[in-house]
Amino acid sequence: MNLSGPFIRRPVATMLLSLAIMLLGGVSFNLLPVSPLPQIDFPVIVVSASLPGASPEVMASTVATPLERSFGAIAGVTTLSSSSSQGSTRVILAFDSDRDINGAAREVQAAINASRNLLPSGMRSMPTYRKINPSQAPIMVLSLTSDVLPKGQLYDLASTILSQSLSQVQGVGEVQIGGSSLPAVRIELEPKALDQYGVSLDEVRDTIANANVRRPKGSVEDGERNWQIQANDQLEKAKDYEPLLIRYQDGAALRLSDVAKISDGVEDRYNSGFFNNDAAVLLVINRQSGANIIETVKQIKAQLPALQAVLPSSVKLNLAMDRSPVITATLHEAEMTLLIAVALVILVVYLFLGNFRASLIPTLAVPVSLVGTFAIMYLYGFSLNNLSLMALILATGLVVDDAIVVLENISRHIDDGIAPMKAAYLGAKEVGFTLLSMNVSLVAVFLSILFMGGIVTSLFREFSITLAAAIIVSLVVSLTLTPMLCARWLKPHVKGQQTGLQRWSQKVNDQMVAGYARSLDWVLRHKRLTLLSLLLTIGVNIALYVVVPKTFMPQQDTGQLIGFVRGDDGLSFSVMQPKMEIFRKAVLQDPAVESVAGFIGGSNGTNNAVMLVRLKPIKERKLSAQAVIERLRKNVPPVPGGRLMLMADQDLQFGGSRDQTSSQYSYILQSGDLAALRLWYPKVVAALRALPELTAIDAREGRGAQQVTLIVDRDQAKRLGVDMNMVTSVLNNAYSQRQISTIYDSLNQYRVVMEVNPKYAQDPITLNQVQVITADGARIPLSTIAHYENSLADDRVSHEGQFASEDIAFDMAPGVTVEQGTAAIERAIAKVGLPEDVIAKMAGTADAFAATQKSQPFMILGALVAVYLVLGILYESYIHPLTILSTLPSAGVGALLSIYVLGGEFSLISLLGLFLLIGVVKKNAILMIDLALQLERKEGMQPLESIRSACLLRLRPILMTTLAAILGALPLLLSSAEGAEMRQPLGLTIIGGLVFSQILTLYTTPVVYLYLDRLRHRFNDWRGVRTDAALDTPL
Repeated sequence: MNLSGPFIRRPVATMLLSLAIMLLGGVSFNLLPVSPLPQIDFPVIVVSASLPGASPEVMASTVATPLERSFGAIAGVTTLSSSSSQGSTRVILAFDSDRDINGAAREVQAAINASRNLLPSGMRSMPTYRKINPSQAPIMVLSLTSDVLPKGQLYDLASTILSQSLSQVQGVGEVQIGGSSLPAVRIELEPKALDQYGVSLDEVRDTIANANVRRPKGSVEDGERNWQIQANDQLEKAKDYEPLLIRYQDGAALRLSDVAKISDGVEDRYNSGFFNNDAAVLLVINRQSGANIIETVKQIKAQLPALQAVLPSSVKLNLAMDRSPVITATLHEAEMTLLIAVALVILVVYLFLGNFRASLIPTLAVPVSLVGTFAIMYLYGFSLNNLSLMALILATGLVVDDAIVVLENISRHIDDGIAPMKAAYLGAKEVGFTLLSMNVSLVAVFLSILFMGGIVTSLFREFSITLAAAIIVSLVVSLTLTPMLCARWLKPHVKGQQTGLQRWSQKVNDQMVAGYARSLDWVLRHKRLTLLSLLLTIGVNIALYVVVPKTFMPQQDTGQLIGFVRGDDGLSFSVMQPKMEIFRKAVLQDPAVESVAGFIGGSNGTNNAVMLVRLKPIKERKLSAQAVIERLRKNVPPVPGGRLMLMADQDLQFGGSRDQTSSQYSYILQSGDLAALRLWYPKVVAALRALPELTAIDAREGRGAQQVTLIVDRDQAKRLGVDMNMVTSVLNNAYSQRQISTIYDSLNQYRVVMEVNPKYAQDPITLNQVQVITADGARIPLSTIAHYENSLADDRVSHEGQFASEDIAFDMAPGVTVEQGTAAIERAIAKVGLPEDVIAKMAGTADAFAATQKSQPFMILGALVAVYLVLGILYESYIHPLTILSTLPSAGVGALLSIYVLGGEFSLISLLGLFLLIGVVKKNAILMIDLALQLERKEGMQPLESIRSACLLRLRPILMTTLAAILGALPLLLSSAEGAEMRQPLGLTIIGGLVFSQILTLYTTPVVYLYLDRLRHRFNDWRGVRTDAALDTPL
């Protein structure tokens, strides 16, 4: 059956079909979203809780632990961790990749509600959750600065106006605000005045809470009208609180201003942001899942003038960070690479055939196939990203292969004197099954990735389906449009009317075939030596895979750095700020840095800060992001008590949210025995610091936070009528920035915060001045019933899997791969000799690398099995698929050897290249074997004669398809602009594998074919089954 026949006879229908494919693809192209990488959903939910004034240990025991117990019962939780700092707890729940995030969120909310009675009664609000995707970086950061307005008002503008407006922009997901907190009325109590007037802290708190209320008051009716009832029960500004009457004393009114300083401030004074050299409030904008980054950023920028117009004139809205320029440049480079690849493969066709008309045929076939693929990408909800565009670039070589096979076979018949129309019928029919075998087995390779699960499937799903779609569309085009164009466009062969290029092309082809024939005859006379070389390549593959350096993913240059400033445990906010200033100025002075934004304090703790560094375009800075980091590490001055960790922001990140992880790599210790954990953690840190393979190690230096513990004489307190609840309430009132009341506004809600004047909270000795009320109403200082002791405490308390844990963040030293670094860590930990009750494990990217490293051989094996099954079904043979698969070891050697010799690293991108090689290299064997089988069936040739003739007849299309694939990958290898670090490993793997395999498979395939054919005959003779080439018929 000739599938191409109807299309050759109906050129109008065929052209309109191709036009329809182009139109669908063109429309779909404009609808595809744009992103740096495919949408990878790692279902992660972060639960946040706050209790101002609570120590990290109190937050861990009273907030984190009850929540963790409730969350532990939720199905599908793979990782449950928490981090508690001063007044703040964050619990991170990671779920199975196939878990529905919305369903998980409902269960998380139910667990929060169930734990309500277990949480401290002093929490003013229940814990909240938000869904995050650690693999998604913010698309934009805006900053608000002003020389006039305080940061509290800037934060209010960001919260009430900007955040709401930005959230309405199509494609915008979450808008986070940092760098300050909402405005608040701050009540700073004067202990001496309180003592003088005999006023307790609880009395002041009750006075304020009772004076500021916002409750329903009902309405009255006079028969005709309804009158709403309002009252002056809401106090909004600091000046409104000053005249509040606490009580009458000695006939005189005692007002709040007599015992406290009242001011308009912010909820949390331990929170500060900056942009370059100015204090700032930051708005971190994330996109919705699947949204077009470029279009979303464009719409946000279009809104900025209008947003600036509604702000006070003294406020400036600045663009602190924008991901779109780098993404746009990267995708533009990928698109240019695609065009170059198309031009190169068309050039191959022209040079080999020497016929301009012939070269026009793949020129039309390739765009139809590639553009038609966009329609399938749209139906699957894919995006234009680095990997999908790389799939299209590589598809160029594969798509043109199909056109070349059809075109070359038809051209050969025309050169033999057959009329173009008849040659098109005959040539398309001869290679129809060949094309089917080549493409179906190639699709099987990439679709097998979808069943492997884990990170590889999540990351390469779009790549695989895009490439498979391009291959399927190409198969359709090659069986319809290509033979029809050959029948109409190619001219009959007239002897003596060839062009100079055609004569040169034919001469070169004849010389190549003659030379190949001589070398092939020698190989066929020395089959054992050839077979031995094939077996040797299998061993070399294993050896090279063991020695070649391995990593997880190539380090991207996204034009963004993330900096983490860590202060020694226990450092105050006021001490930490100048240290941050030193780091900020040093980073901003680097010539490669465009801008610096960040914030200190807040939920990260008073001694931690986050810095977002925006680099200049790579054409201006000339250095990679990693090289800039190395220079900054050398140039940033040492700061006693502080350290700066920098990492290049990646589009794909594992191991938690970006603002909490100071490196891509981390090592976690966990134990149910806290004492054992504290004993062994410093030993592990010391062992890792001694490793030259690691750098920028971020670890806690023991329990360095200062703690003052109040030791209450319970008997004495009982005699005086004072209980522990009264003591803790007084301390909470005095030192916790306690939120005691709420101010309701039409746009937002604000807090009234009470504490003692900060000058009375600078030394533990001030505890002696705090007074409590006895049972008979007398006021006594705390020193009457208690004394305090100084000690050390944890600055942060972490849990992993509901056990106490500590983590060590680190980076790989220059030139050290993930594999080498993790191996060094394993050796070092083995020497430390951890006890059984202390568990150590990799986390973040290192953990993801270890998981994929173990599964890589099985992934490759799965792809080989898929190809074998498909080919076995198509050829109705157990033997011929083995012959085809024998071409693969040489491709593996070429790929791995290229990586090793050129100092590269084997990453997931390289693994993707190996999958592609599995599909491409076997094409050569299929072209040979399919024709050999035809010659045996139709012309009665013996195996030796048939495989020799097939090799010589198929030499030109084999060379053309291989060269087209190499040139299609060459722009990937030579790329040096944005995104090159993702494309180069793929180009290197493919080109190295194709060049090496091309040399060997032209000789090993016929030898293996003959050996296996002889084995097949012997096996059939042993079984008593008739062996007949006519019966060995493919589908």
